[in-house]
Amino acid sequence: MIDLRVLKRSTLVHLCFAISYFTSGIILSFIQAILYFGLKPFNKILYRKINYYLSYSFYCQLVFMSEWWSGTTMSIYIKKDEYDKFYGKEHGYLIMNHSFEIDWLMGWQFCDGIQVLGNCKAYAKKSIQYLPPIGWMWKFSEFVFLERSFEKDKEIIKHQISEICDYPDPVWLLLTPEGTRYTKKKHEASLNFAREKNLPLLKHHLTPRTRGFTTSLQFFRGKIPAIYNIQLAFSESKIPPTLTSLLYGKPVHAHLYIDRIPVEKVPEDEVEATKWMHDLFVVKDKMQDSFINTGDFFTQSGVERIEPFKASRRIYSLINTLGWAVVTLTPMLYYLFGLLFSGKLLYFSIASAVFAAFYILLQKSIGMSKISQGSSYGTEKK
Repeated sequence: MIDLRVLKRSTLVHLCFAISYFTSGIILSFIQAILYFGLKPFNKILYRKINYYLSYSFYCQLVFMSEWWSGTTMSIYIKKDEYDKFYGKEHGYLIMNHSFEIDWLMGWQFCDGIQVLGNCKAYAKKSIQYLPPIGWMWKFSEFVFLERSFEKDKEIIKHQISEICDYPDPVWLLLTPEGTRYTKKKHEASLNFAREKNLPLLKHHLTPRTRGFTTSLQFFRGKIPAIYNIQLAFSESKIPPTLTSLLYGKPVHAHLYIDRIPVEKVPEDEVEATKWMHDLFVVKDKMQDSFINTGDFFTQSGVERIEPFKASRRIYSLINTLGWAVVTLTPMLYYLFGLLFSGKLLYFSIASAVFAAFYILLQKSIGMSKISQGSSYGTEKK
């Protein structure tokens, strides 16, 4: 009988996952490109509806790795009446703490549950759009790619927000105001910056960068009805919340608090909206501090207690991933192993190089999500 723990630690199995994931991504990106240039100019609504499923087919392979492969669980803290009435039924603007390597994946896992995963979008560096296949997928899915030049970015935000608000189905747009993941070094730089600007001193977050938010706000006000404030934490465990842990089949337990805030509650004045964002992060910091101290968001934060519920797994990510494994691995492994055992050095070298390329691509992709690979927050002059 096969020991699943051994299977989940197998480099060969990880390599098979990489082959299936990246090959499917290239195929889906190619289909996207054809539709982007051949269909979107004539029927934007139909293109976006089809693209939802193309994007979902790619994203949910990582949801599979989290939910089904590693068995990661999620406790969700949301007001029940709002969950039933609004979640997955309206455009949403998400503000999330950026503290963990897999915070975005936990967001995807939740979004799969409310059936908006294919329409999840985010702000990203412009350079990412050139990275296959994830950057290509995001480009054809109309993510907000920024150049880190405010004058240029303002026009980009204006255009992309307008495009996103025009979607026929609910879209969730993610902003991580901290700009990069939390590290002690970045936190120290953040505190120095906050002292200079007389801003709140945060214990567990970096001082939020507000310009992207206030710029976006003026363009989505009246079009996106609500801001979703998301606070993520993980139960204390010897297993770190990383992609490597999930790839090796090690489960973590995520805690996801979401508060729906009507956009009308955010001040229209830019200075007041900036203060609103800083005040929001003060509350987020208290929640994180409470969780670290007590294992609970509410005990020491003063935030209204909400009883959690467990997210149920949807079977579609499992079916989709197994389907792509059959479609991609069957021909790929047949030809690659044929080359390996052909008895010819050239063919053996080609097959070995292909296997090595997929393995390196997998490791590079994991490396991109590591905290140490984040931006240079606080290490450059502002």
